[in-house]
Amino acid sequence: MALIVQKFGGTSVGTVERIENVAQRIKKFRDRGDDIVVVVSAMSGETNRLVALAQSIDDKPNAREYDVLLSTGEQVTIALLSMALNKLGVPARSYTGTQVHILTDSAHNKARILDIEEKNMRSNLNEGKVIVVAGFQGVDEEGNITTLGRGGSDTTAVALAAALKADECQIYTDVDGVYTTDPRVVPEARRLDKITFEEMLEMASLGSKVLQIRAVEFAGKYNVPLRVLSSFDEPNFDSDDHTNNGTLITYEEDEMEQALISGIAFNRDEAKLTILGVPDKPGVAYSILGPIGDSNVEIDMIIQNISADGTTDFTFTVHRNDLEEAQRVLTQVANDLGAREVKGDDKIVKISLVGVGMRSHAGIASKMFKSLAEEGINIIMIATSEIKISVVVDEKYLELGVRTLHSAFGLEEK
Repeated sequence: MALIVQKFGGTSVGTVERIENVAQRIKKFRDRGDDIVVVVSAMSGETNRLVALAQSIDDKPNAREYDVLLSTGEQVTIALLSMALNKLGVPARSYTGTQVHILTDSAHNKARILDIEEKNMRSNLNEGKVIVVAGFQGVDEEGNITTLGRGGSDTTAVALAAALKADECQIYTDVDGVYTTDPRVVPEARRLDKITFEEMLEMASLGSKVLQIRAVEFAGKYNVPLRVLSSFDEPNFDSDDHTNNGTLITYEEDEMEQALISGIAFNRDEAKLTILGVPDKPGVAYSILGPIGDSNVEIDMIIQNISADGTTDFTFTVHRNDLEEAQRVLTQVANDLGAREVKGDDKIVKISLVGVGMRSHAGIASKMFKSLAEEGINIIMIATSEIKISVVVDEKYLELGVRTLHSAFGLEEK
């Protein structure tokens, strides 16, 4: 018997039929003796509908009222799922974020969880009930409804698992786990049985869409075993413990050191900016990047060339959607600094190798660069960390580059 927190996204609960299928799945866990807390998102498409309603009145609606509106989507789902469970003879009780008392700060539309009151949930679990909680939402100290922003339901599930000291937090999606890379690009991509929090954080930040970064950060901070599963596959209870296929995200273990590279992440949403002929003097980096940060544009990779003739070139990447704003700001900076020219390029992508095995193995970078060179793929920028090597290349080489590296590092092999 285990305490498991399960999260089902909008696709998993997109119709009444799918909600009833989720209820059947939960019943199988309850029949096995597990205590279950379920976190659900709004039904697929519902949040978009609510957003459209708000924007039909005001392009920039009042933040507090916007949260009141958006939170209703999950309220529908928790009621329907609780009805479906009770119909199957499984006692269930629904809770909004306010009723659970998921306490957050007051940053509407992007609130952070501060505390969770677990007393009522513990009581319901002791009574044999399944608890169904609305994801994505909470309440601030003044009683205002708040929402957690993108990936909020995943974060809710992990936070509840941490508060309740659950044995596992299971995130059900439309894929059956974390793969060595996107199977749509590399059909031979392999599902990973395990991956570390560090690796998952890197992959999520580098473009992998399986899990949101905030949820992985939360799980790592509070040591919550996190498992990614498909909501469309039948549960497998053949194993002796409570685990159930998918990919387990956990802390690094001795046997995990055998994996040199765990996966390849990529991001199509990259753009590059270069300011040429900048006076090479103390504080120039801040003079360039300070105004970019002040305009709320996030910067990723940065390269500064060696000084020549008292000037230097400075290159950095931003999200492709931010290129126009960043270029506008940088052009003004260039005028203020007396720089020669500003160039922008949105025809680039980033490809990254990720693996804790890099810590104890040399030659990963050289093998990566050699493999790309043999395919005629030019590397524009390079960035590294302890468990990651990222390169920026021309966007036309994305799929070829990913396939080449996947094969070069033997990721299709168990």
